[in-house]
Amino acid sequence: MKLLQQPKAVLAVAFACVIAFMGIGLVDPILKPIADSLGATPSQTSLLFTSYMAIMGLAMLITSAVSSRLGVKQTLLLGLVVIIVGAGLAGLSDSIRAIVGFRAIWGLGNALFVATALAAIVSASSGSVRDAIIFYEAALGVGIAAGPLIGGVLGSISWRGPFFGVSVLMTIAFLVTFLLLPNAAARPRPSSLRDPFRALRHPGLLGVALTSLCYNFGFFTLLAYTPFPLDMSTQQVGLIFFGWGVMLAFASVILAPRLQGSFGTIPSILIALTGFALILAMMAIWTDNKTVLVVGVVAAGLFLGINNTLVTETVMNAAPVERGVASAAYSFVRFSGGAVAPWLAGYLGETINDHVPYWVGAAAVMLGVLVLIASRRYLSHLDESHELPAIPAHEIPEAPAGDTLGDTPEDAPVAAMARS
Repeated sequence: MKLLQQPKAVLAVAFACVIAFMGIGLVDPILKPIADSLGATPSQTSLLFTSYMAIMGLAMLITSAVSSRLGVKQTLLLGLVVIIVGAGLAGLSDSIRAIVGFRAIWGLGNALFVATALAAIVSASSGSVRDAIIFYEAALGVGIAAGPLIGGVLGSISWRGPFFGVSVLMTIAFLVTFLLLPNAAARPRPSSLRDPFRALRHPGLLGVALTSLCYNFGFFTLLAYTPFPLDMSTQQVGLIFFGWGVMLAFASVILAPRLQGSFGTIPSILIALTGFALILAMMAIWTDNKTVLVVGVVAAGLFLGINNTLVTETVMNAAPVERGVASAAYSFVRFSGGAVAPWLAGYLGETINDHVPYWVGAAAVMLGVLVLIASRRYLSHLDESHELPAIPAHEIPEAPAGDTLGDTPEDAPVAAMARS
């Protein structure tokens, strides 16, 4: 897919995505400075991620309903405004509780923006669903890579700097989206708040969502806890996570499609998850060695990039429902792992030792491997056809009594839908 051949609407949303995803890594280098300045413990400081991810996950339940009523452009703009306000107020705060609260507001805005942006890029792209998702993940990778670097520079001036930086960057994203993204000619059928739960009746989508919940547990253990045992300056931490982001972007765009072409979608995800679990186990064994931690963080970006692209594509094609509904259902489940992991990692590190959070993260990722293996029979259509016809979530049939991830594929709703 050639970048310049994409419609301006896709380019506008992608640019806004780059800036939006900067917000995830922008605060990473300042976690320890915030803790030192405000007298907070690692578990208290990690609540910056917990409140952000928890509200983001819960808010995902309303994103499809909101966007189907307001329209894509208005929902994106609303999300950006909420992020601008939340980040700005966090920068003005003088207590860890206030910052945690305003990060929750930030998470609400990010939910409205991120879920809608993915659906918008997939719908408006001039290429295939696969190409659109690679393009989306490229924007994600660039944003995540740049975030820690900018956060390290601004954080070296003041821990408040990255929060104000997010507000400024999001204002730019708001203007770009407002000026370049046209209003949709028609709005989709208004969806119900119950549609994401109905979509999760589909065992393939549910399996992928639960896998991502486990994977995100390990991901946010790495992201939120590692700055504490590293105990380096904001600029050093920013550079380390910049390297992580570069590897993530490279793997998202280059490695993921090649692995998928060679081994198939599900086997490639299993390879990436297993590799990431081994990285976390390595960091658990040699937590006291900063060189190992640095190498582990950067190398993890490769496995995370592969996983991000392939899992996102899997979600878009796992169940024959509207993509906005599928994204909302999947994101609601997976961000639960991102909400719990930062606080738990900090608590385990404080009460036991620095090794335990990484062991728990590695175990969670391996649990995700087992869940995906159990549900792979419902995803066998992925490498046969990259798209399923979308049907409204409320028309998904109830699973037969006693149907579980371990039942025969003939009993699975996906089998019947794939044959139709």
